Amino acid sequence: MHTAGAVTSDTVLILTHTQDRFVIERVVEALARAGVRALRFDTDLFPGEARLAAELGGGRGRHALHLRTGELAAERVRAVWARKLWAPRLPDGLDPRLRDGCARESRAALAGWLSALEGVRWVNPLAAAAAAEDKLRQLRAAARLGLSTPRTLVTNDPDEVRAFRAEVGTIVAKMLTPLSVSMERAELFVHTSLVSDEDLEHLDGLRTSPMVFQELVTKRCELRVACVGARCFVGAIDASRSQAGRVDWRRARPDEVRWSAGELPAAVAAALTALVRELGLVYGAADLIVTPEGEHVFLELNPGGEWGMLERDLGLPIGAALAEELLRPCAP
Repeated sequence: MHTAGAVTSDTVLILTHTQDRFVIERVVEALARAGVRALRFDTDLFPGEARLAAELGGGRGRHALHLRTGELAAERVRAVWARKLWAPRLPDGLDPRLRDGCARESRAALAGWLSALEGVRWVNPLAAAAAAEDKLRQLRAAARLGLSTPRTLVTNDPDEVRAFRAEVGTIVAKMLTPLSVSMERAELFVHTSLVSDEDLEHLDGLRTSPMVFQELVTKRCELRVACVGARCFVGAIDASRSQAGRVDWRRARPDEVRWSAGELPAAVAAALTALVRELGLVYGAADLIVTPEGEHVFLELNPGGEWGMLERDLGLPIGAALAEELLRPCAP
């Protein structure tokens, strides 16, 4: 448990993984300017290269981390930036019969250790971030808050998809959950794709993996909005000249697209920050389409979405804003 005492709470714990770069440094630098220590915990190194201990009973409580970046006692943590929480890394030669059990025990031990930090500031709270991944919940909340949303179907029934396309017209398919690693590592990302006539004849895979289907929204450009507390940092991207990136800009070549400064109507910005609050988050990365008529259509919000490209290419001070949020007093 996290208890008050003589030890000063002077450290921000950063949960991430070994492939995560740039954004970590921006937040660490901002915290350092404020005179606050940050400790990076690459969670993919647990349990192999990172150690934890939680001791309870006998009139004492002790929670300690031993990392290659340093050591930390729970009572020194004043805030946690839960940037990425990764799966346990286990030895390649581990008996397959033991692997699932070891991974499960490792996840449980780490979750139990982190639960000792219930009295500190979290960006974002783990339970809220997990619940906020529900794309249907997001869309319902976004519509209730006044945001425009595309017609959407989530199903594992091929007949539902065919009927939806017959009624709506051109549609796209995408996953319910994000699979990307970082802003530089997108090869694990399953891109948004057009659903063709041929695709409609080969939908048997839906039986084991439901997907999201949405009407195709005509684009003037796309927006990535990094919502940090009550602030919105906006980047715009136009992939219309890329054959591969027209449906999903992530498929365009780097020389075909670039980020530019974006803007949001006040009402859209207010609705996005309200959505972040309603989902119990401090940070969220929202994706929107701006239509040729100027309508802003909300697609989704990712509690751990990437923002490094917006700071790198546009100079938006998102890392500093996150540091400010981490240093706010924890709500009682």
